[in-house]
Amino acid sequence: MGEIKIKGQRLGYIRVSTIDQNISRQLEGVKLDRVFEDKASGRDTDRPELQQLLSFARAGDHVIVHSMDRLARNLDDLRKLVKTFTSKGVKIEFLKENLIFTGEDSPMANLLLSVMGAFAEFERALIRERQREGITLAKQRGAFRGRKKKLSNDQVIDLLARARAGERKAALAREFKISRESLYQYLRSVGNDKK
Repeated sequence: MGEIKIKGQRLGYIRVSTIDQNISRQLEGVKLDRVFEDKASGRDTDRPELQQLLSFARAGDHVIVHSMDRLARNLDDLRKLVKTFTSKGVKIEFLKENLIFTGEDSPMANLLLSVMGAFAEFERALIRERQREGITLAKQRGAFRGRKKKLSNDQVIDLLARARAGERKAALAREFKISRESLYQYLRSVGNDKK
């Protein structure tokens, strides 16, 4: 009798950031048994659905991701994740790069992972640099003033008066529909950051 091969599940992983909300195009037309979908930055691997996928995937499963930058934004995280999956006997495939890793990969496959991952990390760094330069130039022209304030001047005056009167900060933040951190920033801006 030969060895029985267990057919695993086809698992998809999708990540969108707050900027890129179009999830449908990432694994469109790919037949999957289950999809794990994060709406979070890729700056680290502490994402709930990614962690769930890491726990869920078993030997024989096939994880499919649109592209390397959807799984990780830096080369170290990318390598660790690929190694974690493949060491469990899970195959991982990146559609855009047309690469599949099984743990029995050739030196060429490992080189491609490193090179493609490094290019993705480099591209992300260039985007951030161009963004910072663009903001600096826009500020010089007077065209960039940062994020629009959530509260009007009248609302800020009301908020500060009520905070000074001793109303609970958490209740005020909820009422004004701002985070507690934003509330404390308003208080610090007038030198009244007593908790």
